[in-house]
Amino acid sequence: MVGNLDWRPAGGHPDLLAAPVAAAVGAVPDALAAAIDPALADTAAFCEHYAVPLEASANCVIVVARRGGEVAYAACMVLATDRADVNGVVRRHLGARKASFAPMDDATRLTAMEYGGITPVGLPAGWPVLVDEAVAAAPQVVIGSGLRASKLLVPGKALADLPNAATVALAQR
Repeated sequence: MVGNLDWRPAGGHPDLLAAPVAAAVGAVPDALAAAIDPALADTAAFCEHYAVPLEASANCVIVVARRGGEVAYAACMVLATDRADVNGVVRRHLGARKASFAPMDDATRLTAMEYGGITPVGLPAGWPVLVDEAVAAAPQVVIGSGLRASKLLVPGKALADLPNAATVALAQR
C-alpha cells in the first residue's frame, strides 16, 4: 500500500467517489479508495501529510483543444513530479491549433467532479485520456476520486487501459 491511508476496495465504497467515478470504477481492476481531509487534497499538502511520495501520485489535468470553430476536451495524466507538455505534445496529439488548461468552472461542470479531485475514471464518453509513459509504467499511483475528500489508488496500467486512453510521452521533467 502507498502512504498511511486506510485503503478499501473502491467498488464497495461509492460514498468515497463522485457519481460518474462510482459508475465507472468497476472498469478499473484493483482500484482502492481512501478518505482524506479535503483541506489536504492538493498534491503537495496531500503527499506530505499522508506520506505518499510525489512519484507515486499522478495528477489529472483537463485540457481544452481548439481548431477552427471546433472545441474538444481531453484529460492528461502525469506524475506529480512532472508537468504535461500541453503546448507541444498534447496539442499535436489532439490535432489542435491551440491547447490550454480548461478553466476550472468548465472542468468541474463538464466532468461533474470537484476541482482538485478530477480523475480520468468516469470522464464524459469520447474524451481522450493521455497517460504519460511513467504513469502507465507505475505499479500503483494515487489519483483523484472526483471528490476532494478521498483518493483512489490504481495500477498505472489500469489508467492506460481506460476507454479512449493513449500512452504518450507527454511529461516535461
